Amino acid sequence: MRFEISRGGSGLTYEIRNIVMIAKKMQEYGLKIIWENIGDPVQKGENIPDWMKEVLIDILREDMSYAYSPTKGVDATRAFLAERTNARGKIQITPDDIIFFNGLGDAIARAYSSIQVDARMIMPEPTYSTHLMAEVLHASFPPNTYRMNPYNNWAPDLRELEHKVKSHRAIVGILIINPDNPTGFVYPVEALENVVRIARENDLFVIADETYINIVYNGKKTVPIGDVIGDVPGIAMKGISKEVPWPGARCGWMEVYNAERDPIFARFINTILHQKMSEVCSTTLPQMAIPRIMTHPEYKNYLRRRTQHYEKLSAIAYGVLKDVPFVIANKSNGAFYMTILFNESVLNERQRLSVAPPELQSYIEKLTKGVEYDKQFVYYLLAATGICVVPLTSFFTPLLGFRMTLLDKDVDEFEFVVKTLAEKITEYIQSSK
Repeated sequence: MRFEISRGGSGLTYEIRNIVMIAKKMQEYGLKIIWENIGDPVQKGENIPDWMKEVLIDILREDMSYAYSPTKGVDATRAFLAERTNARGKIQITPDDIIFFNGLGDAIARAYSSIQVDARMIMPEPTYSTHLMAEVLHASFPPNTYRMNPYNNWAPDLRELEHKVKSHRAIVGILIINPDNPTGFVYPVEALENVVRIARENDLFVIADETYINIVYNGKKTVPIGDVIGDVPGIAMKGISKEVPWPGARCGWMEVYNAERDPIFARFINTILHQKMSEVCSTTLPQMAIPRIMTHPEYKNYLRRRTQHYEKLSAIAYGVLKDVPFVIANKSNGAFYMTILFNESVLNERQRLSVAPPELQSYIEKLTKGVEYDKQFVYYLLAATGICVVPLTSFFTPLLGFRMTLLDKDVDEFEFVVKTLAEKITEYIQSSK
């Protein structure tokens, strides 16, 4: 080419997917991989029920399922979702306050790219990689963050949040992820009200990623942000990837609150919509399916059974890992992830796990040179056991640890994985002594 055409990246890697390439390389050495890296219930053995498949088959017989939909989304589906929100009685929206996207990754990218370069979001730390990368790409700087405290069951440090939004005038919006990914923390109503108060007092808007809002267990309670948003401008991001679950549909939407109350926020939403217009619309079929699936008489029981399963796996993982020396394991109460944290200064570059054959040992030694200490552990764990987890530092935090899923449909296999993790953590830490 006559000159460089690549814009260049942010220097960040989406480790949830990147580690798949490393795992596939290790498969060439005969290693069987146990995939704990990504939140795909179907990949982990979720059987989509026949009644749900029949719903989709019926829709496929309708010609409109093959057509473009309106830019904001299928009219009937947006009316259905608005009615569900309004039925709670906490806030009233119209179908025009809902915009569909090709998955929440698309929604996140378009929202952050619509923010001025010198305006910033503040987000939890650790934070889900898609939000992190979208903020870095929009601003060309690392994000502003407030800590999720592992010594307080991963609760957000709202004092730090309040201090930072008062100190940094460039911050225009607060991100919460409820239930949280990667930690599994569920926001109690009081915490949500405090976030909204901080936003109101500092003239900010709120983005609430509510991908897992209906996957809450262990007796914990939360509410959608719409129940407490009051008069504060905000966006709830929702989807069907994990709840239905249908991750391959790439179908998510925004619910916009109080845009009419603030002309600056209204222009921001309009910028997002005009970006969406250039794409014409989002995929029609899954949008048409949403009302029919969610009103099906089997749906509530199906969701309840799945949530009970995650609760069971959460208890198993916590029961095994909470007593492992030198780590902090908090019980997950929502979504289907668990984050394990290594105690400070317990990891170093000298630690190893036994790996065979020698060629794989050589590969892993090259791979781990100069990487973060938790990534070194994750790669050695993968090479020694085939268990594929995600290093915690890839969620933009200096904390060292890893995220695993609570998705395995085979309880005995899951218990084996967790016990293997406990054994290998101990072996790895002791290897440098």
